[in-house]
Amino acid sequence: MPIIRPDANTDRPPERRLYQLVADRLRALIQEGNFRIGDRLPSERELALQLGVSRPSLREALIALEIEGAVEVRMGSGIYVLSITEQRSLPIGSIGESPVELMQARAVVEGAVILMAAPRMTPEVFASLRKSLDDMRISIAEGTKPLDDDRRFHLTIAKHAGNGVLSRMVRDLFDERHSPLSAKFRHRFETVAGWKLALSEHETILSALEAGDPLLAQAMMHVHIAQSGLRWLGSDDR
Repeated sequence: MPIIRPDANTDRPPERRLYQLVADRLRALIQEGNFRIGDRLPSERELALQLGVSRPSLREALIALEIEGAVEVRMGSGIYVLSITEQRSLPIGSIGESPVELMQARAVVEGAVILMAAPRMTPEVFASLRKSLDDMRISIAEGTKPLDDDRRFHLTIAKHAGNGVLSRMVRDLFDERHSPLSAKFRHRFETVAGWKLALSEHETILSALEAGDPLLAQAMMHVHIAQSGLRWLGSDDR
């Protein structure tokens, strides 16, 4: 009878995400008195330089701290420290995965999926994709966020890749946008102009699929996800 050895990793604590480590450092600076209750924090550029991290990672950390009640974002004014006694470190994963890492994962997975789906496209699938874009256009014109239409476009492509595991991965990565962390980003940074750009990027993806050019479709998918990440997360130049 084979001996089952315990997994050496079983008792290891979960690895903390980068944004949580950055949040820990900011929390420590507050607790050490570098920033006092009621103080406005330095600009993102200054804080990122001070901590030696990218501005997107810093932005994730600041929003995580806002969710837990450590800081308050005042639009047009800045980010202010709240009562230290209200600060608490949330459990790992309780507010969602890193949006930066989610976008990276989506680029890898959806880039592969669209190559697999391209040869399986049919007139019916193209009609379904076109319908999702038409609905997206209507939603934007009516001033509502086309979240469901956007989701349907991506999941329709994934569904026709012929791999249920990859299809579920696309769905799960896409639906992570509803986590508290990602939802905060959506609320703060999504705009009508951004949705119009996303619709245009979807059009280029569909056009490449209709032209029977899977490599172009993959490239356009990568462009779309990269641009979506910039619209959400910004960059060090923002």
